[in-house]
Amino acid sequence: MRVGIPRALLYYQYYPMWRTFFEGLGAEVFVSSPTTKLMLASGCSRLIAETCLPVKVFCGHVLSLANGCDCVFIPSIHSVEQKVYSCPKFIGLPDMMRATVPECPPILDPDVDVNTGKRDFYQAIYKLGRPFTRSPLKVRKAAETAWQVHQTFQRRMLSGLTPPEAIEGMFPQSVEEPEGNGSHPIFTIGLIGHPYLLYDEYVSHRLVPQLREMGVKVLSPEMVERARLRASICELVERPYWACEDEVIGAGAYYLGRGEVDGVVSVVAFGCGPDSLMIEVLQRYAKRLGKPFMQLTLDEHTAETGLMTRLEAFLDMVRRGKRPQGISPPASWSQRGGSKRGSASWVYLA
Repeated sequence: MRVGIPRALLYYQYYPMWRTFFEGLGAEVFVSSPTTKLMLASGCSRLIAETCLPVKVFCGHVLSLANGCDCVFIPSIHSVEQKVYSCPKFIGLPDMMRATVPECPPILDPDVDVNTGKRDFYQAIYKLGRPFTRSPLKVRKAAETAWQVHQTFQRRMLSGLTPPEAIEGMFPQSVEEPEGNGSHPIFTIGLIGHPYLLYDEYVSHRLVPQLREMGVKVLSPEMVERARLRASICELVERPYWACEDEVIGAGAYYLGRGEVDGVVSVVAFGCGPDSLMIEVLQRYAKRLGKPFMQLTLDEHTAETGLMTRLEAFLDMVRRGKRPQGISPPASWSQRGGSKRGSASWVYLA
């Protein structure tokens, strides 16, 4: 049986675990190709305009899998931590895809909610494995192996790799080496946001590679231990409510408080309710600390030129703040037509 996995949303956080689980049950895993203009356009054509960009992208990936696999894996993620909840769109994603993509193959849609107890959680895993095997022991072994792979995936990211680089290292598709942060970065920038925004190169317009080409060392949320992220959250809010707060508030507060980080850039999707609340908290915190902070908002109309112009202006502001140390802009800036105007007297951009 061929199982399709859309290269969108939680793919960047759980793909190694999902792939290992299904392959352990004898299934062939097929991943949709990287996001393209056609994919996004097809997803937009099936959903109302108010739907957020990541879900439109996800719908496009599901459409691309419609004729290439026997079933599509779209879990309904309610909660992966006690009393911490996912975005409502994640919860209703399987039903949304059934309604908008009627030609989609059968959907494997386990309910993942740790608040219901371990018994229900384990039953959901066994139910997911039932189309592939009737052996509970085989399902259990596949699940245990998948969890071990997920732990390895987490350790690779803590060592300084982005999710795509960690995935490529575990499941090589090419002979290319990870780009890395370069041996002599000029700035260190904390880049915060959801992985499905940061690492989808079409959606983000190659944001991470572009920053590295500008001489920036990029630090992402996945490179920080969970305990430190959680401690940073507690400094700003009493306790997390949304499952995504680690990668936004936690990472943002952590990097804003680190002296070696020159500034923080947040990436959010237009119309995202949880993100709009979390970014407001971070903007106030950055202003209080006097640390450079910029918010980039993405939607299907975002142009690469405008995005790069804002990044160059932000980095120019950071450079002026570091001028006493003799920092000069990288040569690539002059080739890009980098900003020659700016002011270090204002510390955050919204």
